[in-house]
Amino acid sequence: GSIVADHEDFVIKPANGSGGNGIVVIAGRGHNGMFRKTNDTLVSVGEMHHHISNILSGMHSLGGSADACIIEYRVKFDPVFEHISFRGVPDIRTVVFRGIPVMAMVRLPTRESDGRANLHQGAVGAGIDLESGITRRGVWKNLIIDNHPDTGVSIKGHSIPHWDKIMLLASRCYEIAKLGYMGVDIVLDRDRGPMMLEINARPGLNIQMSNREGLAPILEQIMDAGKFPESAEDRVSLALDYVRKRKIAAAAARRS
Repeated sequence: GSIVADHEDFVIKPANGSGGNGIVVIAGRGHNGMFRKTNDTLVSVGEMHHHISNILSGMHSLGGSADACIIEYRVKFDPVFEHISFRGVPDIRTVVFRGIPVMAMVRLPTRESDGRANLHQGAVGAGIDLESGITRRGVWKNLIIDNHPDTGVSIKGHSIPHWDKIMLLASRCYEIAKLGYMGVDIVLDRDRGPMMLEINARPGLNIQMSNREGLAPILEQIMDAGKFPESAEDRVSLALDYVRKRKIAAAAARRS
């Protein structure tokens, strides 16, 4: 209770959870000390204690082992996503291979996902062109869609601000985790700009549907080249070189 005493909004999540399970987003306070979730339902202090106890016991952790509970800052999302998101904080998932960003999507909360940016919970995943930072069509519950299911606004064609910084931040996470294949989640805060939310050791493969492109040929291209630059800046430059080459090859294939 003392941790959140001075905070109107915050997020509770299991440290070793997966698929978005166990995450609770508190958007404010109600009467009699109740907490208000993003869908406007109220939960009591007792219910919150029970949920945290379940997290600690490992109810939401991988393998069911004892876990830790994270209570963190709730992002005030950038208004660029205001019309293609429902009562939650979108995040940008980037798959990073050997420190090289290879594919990205923005995950957009929906009514069904209860304000959470997780595809397993019903959020929308919109592909992102790595070169421009502009959104593509979306995927929702394994369906290709053009408009957000709650707001009706087109998902495609939105330019994500600070894209260069986002790519660089995702690449730099390789120095933190040293995972050969990982998913980096970045949020765009209204006041603080791009912020790294978490690193995932087992990123889902729906990002391929969001981008209408398979990961395997991209990873093979990088492995065949055998180039793994030391600096994050050089890794991002290499990533963009690969993107341009694939676009040229695709255009040539369409002409033939």
